Amino acid sequence: MKNIKRVLFIMALALTCGAYGSMAQIYVNVRPPMPRYERVVAPSPRHVWIDEDWEPRGNSYAFVGGHWAEPPRRGARWQGGSWSHTKHGHQWKPGRWH
Repeated sequence: MKNIKRVLFIMALALTCGAYGSMAQIYVNVRPPMPRYERVVAPSPRHVWIDEDWEPRGNSYAFVGGHWAEPPRRGARWQGGSWSHTKHGHQWKPGRWH
């Protein structure tokens, strides 16, 4: 009986560890408040302001201040990141160039 319990415990532990190791997304239950930073003058007319953004760090998100960036190609536009709500919690979708 002890051997069966020990085998079941080890199997449950292995399955649990495997499930945690395969998670690729970070979810939060409460979205963190977004601090505000003052925008500085653009380095050139071609530069586009990239708003403040969140980036995943460990098991949470860290706020990264805004910055000026030059578009990767002519006519490209920046689409800012956004929070989406799922059944697991809130998830950050980072911004990208279109």
